Amino acid sequence: MKKSFAFTLGAVLLLSFVILGQKATQSVVRVTPEQLKWVPEPDGLGFQQAIVEGDPTKPGIYVIHVKFPPGVMSRPHFHREDRHATVIKGTWYTGEGDEFSPGKTIPLKPGGYMKHPAGVHHYDGAKDEEVILQLVGIGPSQTTRLRPELGLFGPSTGK
Repeated sequence: MKKSFAFTLGAVLLLSFVILGQKATQSVVRVTPEQLKWVPEPDGLGFQQAIVEGDPTKPGIYVIHVKFPPGVMSRPHFHREDRHATVIKGTWYTGEGDEFSPGKTIPLKPGGYMKHPAGVHHYDGAKDEEVILQLVGIGPSQTTRLRPELGLFGPSTGK
């Protein structure tokens, strides 16, 4: 009995050392700001995005940076997935609901965080300065515009 217990314990320990001692099969990923490939959004009034990691059109985690030029906001829309946003640069103005009311937005400064839960109607963007955000979500991502005939972007001036 003692021999079989010792053998089993030894086998488990050996297997644990083999599994835990294996080296990672991937390398660390580093992306500098200079390596980002900014892509303008058609009809985005200067809005751009850059993929940092993953692919928002495919299943799995994605990390993207988005850039709002001064005076540009997204109009009310929602996403299929939860999105986690962190402000990197500038003051990001955020609102929720079906009516586009830039004057009723709440500002978030660099380091600020906001979660867009899936399906929540919202709008956001820049007023007086350029804004850069980092967005993280689980793809495939989908944006649904509440009033597609108006486009997704508009001026941040208004009510």
